Amino acid sequence: MVNNSAFGLQAGIFTRDIYKGNKARDTLEVGGIVVGDVPSWRADQMPYGGIKDSGLGREGIQFAMEDMTEIRLMVIRQLPDDR
Repeated sequence: MVNNSAFGLQAGIFTRDIYKGNKARDTLEVGGIVVGDVPSWRADQMPYGGIKDSGLGREGIQFAMEDMTEIRLMVIRQLPDDR
């Protein structure tokens, strides 16, 4: 049912079996899976976001820094000593 949805933000599964958690990660089409808690739990440093029609990218420190940073390049060519 989850994969048939047009949305794929987060999923929460309740299990003590890590293999079931890994299987959920491998098969569910969502941006993140929380094992043992609700899918809205998050910490600021975690990338949070969805796939399909769920949002526009990711939230979190790394993604905020990327969004607010302009990558620029400067090349300095070493000139010969005789100039």
